[in-house]
Amino acid sequence: MKKSFLQSLGPGLLFAGAAIGVSHLVQSTRAGAEFGFGLIWALLLVHLFKYPFFQFGPRYAAATGETLLDGYQKLGKGVLITYYVLNFATMFTIQAAVTIVTAGLASQLFGSFGGEENLVLWSSILMFISLIILLIGKYSLLDNLMKYIILILTISTIIAVSVALFSTKEAFDVAQIIPSGAVELTFLIAFLGWMPAPMDVSIWHSIWSVEKDKTTVIKTKPKDAIFDFNVGYLGTLFLGLCFVLLGALVMYNSGETFSNKGGVFASQLIKLYTKNLGDFSYIFIAIAAFTTMFSTTITTMDASPRAMHRTSKLLWNKNFKRGYWFWILFLFIGTFLILNYFMDNMGVLVKIATILSFLTAPFYAILNYKLITGKHTPKEHQPGILLRILSIIGIVFLIGFSIWFLTSI
Repeated sequence: MKKSFLQSLGPGLLFAGAAIGVSHLVQSTRAGAEFGFGLIWALLLVHLFKYPFFQFGPRYAAATGETLLDGYQKLGKGVLITYYVLNFATMFTIQAAVTIVTAGLASQLFGSFGGEENLVLWSSILMFISLIILLIGKYSLLDNLMKYIILILTISTIIAVSVALFSTKEAFDVAQIIPSGAVELTFLIAFLGWMPAPMDVSIWHSIWSVEKDKTTVIKTKPKDAIFDFNVGYLGTLFLGLCFVLLGALVMYNSGETFSNKGGVFASQLIKLYTKNLGDFSYIFIAIAAFTTMFSTTITTMDASPRAMHRTSKLLWNKNFKRGYWFWILFLFIGTFLILNYFMDNMGVLVKIATILSFLTAPFYAILNYKLITGKHTPKEHQPGILLRILSIIGIVFLIGFSIWFLTSI
């Protein structure tokens, strides 16, 4: 039973590893720091309404043996081209955003090279380590490694939250807040955009699901794929709540102004926790934060190249033998250039990427729904009536929020 349970986990934890990053450590912590417990409603709603569309990734892969990208091609070549352009436009910024925060945390844990501001070298080291892990172990090592990373992340985060709960002397104010004004609304949309992850991570999940089946003799059944996904998804929700609680308990009304620079933000984050919770909490906070971001660094570095390689193959109907490695090196170089020349503008770049992720969410939601309920998915593996209703409500939610944002700025 235990062996079966462990074997059933894989792509769902990779999804969690990709999701639990900037959205949790940065955005959720900021939400707690600036609004206290006031945005928990947004956290819960976005997890509820995005759930079907993320679930459709592994469901489709298990039902058909194909990735969502293969399904998109069946919906029309224009759909695939649109994805190709959107992914190319954001993949470097996303990788740079997660890597620079990881580098800042690494410099806090292991020491800096040439001063705290010089994080490009740390970023390069972390990306190189990720590249070596992917080169040597490929999918299997990434799959197994993520189980331990998520375990360490969960334990250290629970300890940090427990310390914060027992240390606070303030009364809890759980009144919910609806942000108003351009600045607060922009933050809300950015928060929702990457919480628990950008919608195109459903594509990554379908790719990992197909890759997992290549490493096992017994193919994953749809019900097992959904179970694996649910474990990862509930993990992202739980840890999202943890980071909102940490921000609210430790930083709310502290008067601290956070830097838009990833490295400086990491330093502020750990120092503020240590100041409020005590020096003994440093190691737990630092490990929780670092494992959060390193899991995202390595999974994004694997997923974006896989997605671009697969899309290129489908668009040009040609098998590029070293396509995956070409895109990994291209991503490495492009991310390095952004970090080297646009470090001071990382806050703006992240904001643009998160808002773009939210505004494109309805696009991916509609595609995933159309694909999973259409002729390209076997009837017996299509979602039931309740999940279909939730999907329609979710699409309305995503479109409604996008219109609200666009008419308010």
